[in-house]
This record gives sequence, C-alpha cells and structure tokens, in this order.
Amino acid sequence: MPQSIAGQNLKYLRKLRGWTQEEFANKLGIKRSLVGAYEEERADPRIDVLEKLADMFKLTLDDLLRKDISEARGNYLARRRQQKLAAENNLIHFVPVKAAAGYLAGYADTEFIDELNTFTLPMLSGGNYRAFEIVGDSMLPTPSGSVIVGEKINNLEEAKSSQAFIVVSRNEGIVYKRLEKSNRNKSKITLVSDNPSYQPYQVNSEDILELWQAQMVISKVAHQQRWDVNQLASLVNNLQEQVSVLKKKYN
Repeated sequence: MPQSIAGQNLKYLRKLRGWTQEEFANKLGIKRSLVGAYEEERADPRIDVLEKLADMFKLTLDDLLRKDISEARGNYLARRRQQKLAAENNLIHFVPVKAAAGYLAGYADTEFIDELNTFTLPMLSGGNYRAFEIVGDSMLPTPSGSVIVGEKINNLEEAKSSQAFIVVSRNEGIVYKRLEKSNRNKSKITLVSDNPSYQPYQVNSEDILELWQAQMVISKVAHQQRWDVNQLASLVNNLQEQVSVLKKKYN
C-alpha cells in the first residue's frame, strides 16, 4: 500500500480536532508548509513526525502507514466517541470537606449526590467510585488536603483487614483509616491510622453507613510530606508497639 496513506490520515486527524494547518504544525514541531505538502501528498511524512502523531492520537505507526483511519472498521472517531460516552457513565462524585456534614445526611439521596461536582479518571472503570477530601495528619505520609478515590464496598464482609478505606459512620463522620476486623467480635471494627502517633480506636459495625476502599490518592506536589531518619525510626517503634497491642487484643 503506498505510503501516501499517511498523508491522508494526517489530514483526517487534523480536521477531526478542528485544527488549522498552522496549529497542527506547531503541535508537531514542523513548518506549516510541510503539513500542506504531506496532506497534498507532495511529500511523505518523516518517521519522527509520524511518531509524534501516533503518540498524540494513541495510534500505532502501522495504523498511520497502512490503514485508512477514516474508513477502517471501528474507525478512530467512533472509538473516541465510545470512550467519551464510557467516561460520562463513570463519573466520580467529589465530596469536599465543606460538604461532609451534608453527605452524612444525604449519602443515600440521589438528588444530593447529583449536586456534587464530578470528574473522570480514565484508568478507573467498571466500578462505583467516589472521591473524598481528607484533613489532618493521622494518615501521614498522605498529606492533609489529599483527595482519596475509593471504590464502593457493598458490605463489611467484603472488606479486607489492613486495607485503607474511607469509612462513613454515624458517630465518626467521614474518616480515612485502615480497617482491622476481629473474628471473635464482629460487632466492633478497629480503625488504624498510618501515623503511629494516633492510637487505634473501635467503632460499632452497625454504625458504619458506607465503605469506600481507597484506589488512588490525589494530592498537590507542594504538600508531599518529607521525613527525616529520626522521625522514621520513632514512627516505626510506635507502630511496632501498636501492632503488639493489637495482637494481644485479638489472640
């Protein structure tokens, strides 16, 4: 198949995004006249230009060189529309700190949830996700102000010990903790902080309204916590003491 197909694909992709030849040339790092030459098949696109084009549109060089993208089965435009539709069906509702009190009253209210701001994450799909802003240093090194994206856990039996969760409960509100379950006493759940300076505490299982298992943490780079060696040594010692206490309690 002649290499001129690459020029046709280049023109199709440019028009797909609604870019002028000048705008497209700037994005590809070439002169506008070259874009015109490629589209009019007066020259074949250089391999470095094709590599940039492939990265930009998530295609392979084989797609660009050998396939008419505009006519190919499951063509690029159709795939992009499907991806956009799928993203819209996987909206993640965001619960900021200022909405925490309202969330406790309206977590089961569809109209309240619909009023929350939403966003999407392409790497998460096929589940029920929600995002919560956290405050405080109890889960350091995850800094205060981070956003925890969690996947809905439908019942407590599915929750695994030692995993981190957003726990929504009647008495404690919305907290981000690690969860420890006891085989002997299923009516109580122990919530553990990553920062060993905070002691574990228990909540009644029946008071837990929702569980969202942490999947991603979104935080500002400027807020990343840094530790020195002495801090780490102290935290490890405190953590070891807490683990010993928990073992004695459950054994």
